[in-house]
Amino acid sequence: MGQATDIRVPEDALCAALRERGQRVTPQRLAIARVVRELDTHVTAEQVLTAVSDRLPGVSLPTVYATLELLEELGSVRRVSAGGGAVLYDPRTDAHHHVVCRRCGAVVDLEAEIDDAQVITAAREAGFVPDRADTVVHGVCAACLPTD
Repeated sequence: MGQATDIRVPEDALCAALRERGQRVTPQRLAIARVVRELDTHVTAEQVLTAVSDRLPGVSLPTVYATLELLEELGSVRRVSAGGGAVLYDPRTDAHHHVVCRRCGAVVDLEAEIDDAQVITAAREAGFVPDRADTVVHGVCAACLPTD
């Protein structure tokens, strides 16, 4: 399968999801979604803006933020709060967790089976209606470890 097929299927699904919600399918929305998929890593809105600016000169940071929020609502990206830094957007939307380096800020997907049931139950008991539970492990990555 070629790259065009890989990109077209998600775009078709995004177009359908936007229309289903009564939202317009715009070149900006499609380009931002495509850039997030192509970068294929945890990205900030500023990184998306830089990448999409080559394709759509004049696109603004507020447009990128609004589109990323819409893509999150549609389930096309996941928002990752990695701590004190910028909010990151993850093109990987399946259930998974993250590890964050407290020195350099690197964020990596964490492949581990974690039973979130107790956390979800506790959230409900606290009066919340949880959507999901994310585990974020903080530490120091191998690249930042001292090399004495």
